[in-house]
Amino acid sequence: MPKKLHGKKYLDAQKKIDLAKKYGIDEAFNLVEQVAYAKFDETVEVAFNLGVDPKHADQMVRGAIALPNGTGKTARVLVLAKGEKAREAQAAGADHVGAEDLIEKINGGWMEFDKAIATPDMMGLTAKVAKILGPRGLMPNPKLGTVTFDVTKAVKEQKQGKVEYRTEKTGIVQVGIGKKSFGAAKLKENFSALLAVIVKAKPATSKGTYMKNITLSTTMSPGIPIDPSVASTKAE
Repeated sequence: MPKKLHGKKYLDAQKKIDLAKKYGIDEAFNLVEQVAYAKFDETVEVAFNLGVDPKHADQMVRGAIALPNGTGKTARVLVLAKGEKAREAQAAGADHVGAEDLIEKINGGWMEFDKAIATPDMMGLTAKVAKILGPRGLMPNPKLGTVTFDVTKAVKEQKQGKVEYRTEKTGIVQVGIGKKSFGAAKLKENFSALLAVIVKAKPATSKGTYMKNITLSTTMSPGIPIDPSVASTKAE
């Protein structure tokens, strides 16, 4: 397969980044605004390269966090609930609320939602679409706060920009932390909140260097290496 060639704007942006350098947080977030060249409001992403082996269940780093300034996206939220909890979900602003009717629609190929929440008593029903939701990362999970009787809180968190993080096969956690238009201050606040939970989630079985590398980028821009020692300031 031929190697993909980058355009002139990408190469011009790359020239502004010293790849031999590990940038501080302030410097990195000021620089990301300079190298973002797309005409649309790009998503700003951060990738953490962790010293873990995700093949071992006890080294999987996974969770969710409601970022202080949201993500800049409004999620379409589906809630599987009945009775009073269904009414609570609707009042909280859920886009789709139901039970068997929604399960039937999902089985029929309907997927007009970004997040799925279920009350614990609905998990037996939810299991009927696990093979559809699971591979898409949409299966409700108590560890992520999406299996709960507190549907009001869950819906509001998802609407406000709760993000999930999970190590990929290579030990990398990649998360969108907002839009370019947020500006450096809000993006840094989101980054710091995410960094703190990633550091806190370090598995007890992880040996050696935990935070190997941190890279900041936008949807289209080249990556900016951040000094991984910033993680030590977030450690307990």
